[in-house]
Amino acid sequence: MTEKHNGDMQEHDEYLDKQAVAEVKVVVGDETFNQAMLKEPPRAFSSAALLLYAFSLVGFFCSTTNGYDGSLFGTLLANKAFTGFFNVQDVGIWTGIVTSMYQIGSVVAIPFIGPAIDTFGRKFGMFIAAFIIVLGVIIQGTCSMTASVGQFMGGRFLLGFGVGIIGSAGPIYVVEISHPAHRGVVTGLYNVFWPVGAIVASGAARGGLNYTGNTSWLIPVWLQIMFPGLIVLLVWFLPESPRWLYVHGKREKAKATLAKFHGNGNPESEWIKLQLWEYEAHLEMNGADKRWWDYRAVFKNRASLYRLMSNCLVSLFGQWAGNGVVSYFLVGFLVTAGVTDSITQNNLAVGMNAVQIIFAGLGALFVDRLGRRKMLIGVNAACCVCWIGVTIACSQAAMTGSKAASAATVAMVYIFQVCYSFGWTPMQALYPVEVLSFEMRAKGMAFSNLFVSVGGLVNQFGFPVALQNIGWETYIVFCVWCAVQTVIIYFLIPETKNRTLEELDAIFNSPNPRKASTEKKKLELDANANIVHFQVLGNDGTERSVL
Repeated sequence: MTEKHNGDMQEHDEYLDKQAVAEVKVVVGDETFNQAMLKEPPRAFSSAALLLYAFSLVGFFCSTTNGYDGSLFGTLLANKAFTGFFNVQDVGIWTGIVTSMYQIGSVVAIPFIGPAIDTFGRKFGMFIAAFIIVLGVIIQGTCSMTASVGQFMGGRFLLGFGVGIIGSAGPIYVVEISHPAHRGVVTGLYNVFWPVGAIVASGAARGGLNYTGNTSWLIPVWLQIMFPGLIVLLVWFLPESPRWLYVHGKREKAKATLAKFHGNGNPESEWIKLQLWEYEAHLEMNGADKRWWDYRAVFKNRASLYRLMSNCLVSLFGQWAGNGVVSYFLVGFLVTAGVTDSITQNNLAVGMNAVQIIFAGLGALFVDRLGRRKMLIGVNAACCVCWIGVTIACSQAAMTGSKAASAATVAMVYIFQVCYSFGWTPMQALYPVEVLSFEMRAKGMAFSNLFVSVGGLVNQFGFPVALQNIGWETYIVFCVWCAVQTVIIYFLIPETKNRTLEELDAIFNSPNPRKASTEKKKLELDANANIVHFQVLGNDGTERSVL
């Protein structure tokens, strides 16, 4: 073959390559995920998608169950019959002890989270946790007949134990059953149902004030049985997580579940082929999730430790941004701002929860558009600014008794709630669960629960005592700490959008997960949206050919 002929052939091949490239796109995320998005754009409101949303709604009730108690106790502290029956105040160490029994139960539940969710399936994990919560409500609600404070404490401990499990089982089920393209929004909406439970609780507590005696606080206490009761009844109608089915040797059932709900009945769907290939490549068929006592997957290598760190940091930071002020201790906060009327306090609590629902739902719609990192960095910076405003306004209200300063304080807390709800509320359920691999997901969420509980215990023991002793100066801590959280998230927390759960392996196995997660890719596509060639665009502006 002559040199001229070789040259002609090379030019011909280059011509064909150029002809093959029909479109060039720059994307963030995994190239195979983006190819599936281009070749088979998922329909958000197909019949299969609507069914998935209905299944996820049952999972959302796990969050509602948690949110109910998160608001309940804060509003009960405004009920004079309740505080008189248990001989507590709205601030101080005794308030912290009564409140903390729920958190102590959550901490004790930690060793049982992995076995409950891994052994018999995600559905059974939700069921057993909801059943325990129902028992806790019964024990707590019947204490009025025995006049036993200890019984009330025991009921709250059991409630906390059940919520410790259900708070992990719910988001794990939702994130694993969701379509990969809708995972961010749907799992972000999971925590929107926290304030739904909160507004039901605060509304019930507000309505209970129209009654006298113990009835006024027993109404909201007994209503707490509603959402876990619904889970106990409805969980048996849900499909099991396809990942759990796959690793337990039920490959065909997993494929059928994926085809029905992710492929709209088409077993040859791009999304089904992508996920089954990734299950085969990434899921451990004999992993530590099969052994209740085996936690080695959580610590086995650098990637696992980085996943766990990301999970625990976000779980903890969500508790320490200052949200405890507007949940458990809103009454004590309003007193420092000069709002002492119990009816006004309860009305503000209901309004606060309504604001949280609206803006948390709005924030969930932006988790894929903005990305997890941008939302987490932005919300912590915004919370820092809000707490500066709260500190200034509350100090003036305390020193001068100014009604305008009191109104400004309440307004700043509402603004804080808007910011927190938009950025933090969707992230608290979404990010901790999706950064964990399947093998370590249930046991890793036990650590998430530990950090949430530790953060809650610090809030519940430290905040009421600090509020009692130094008043408005307590809020300076939140100003400083929110700024610290912003910096830590910027340097350490990776982006997870536009990837399936299994595709995150490549991010956490890289030398710098945070840097790798923010790299863009230039895709060259043919007329059928197949990737012909792609390049990684480094954060420093360099290009690296991969295919």
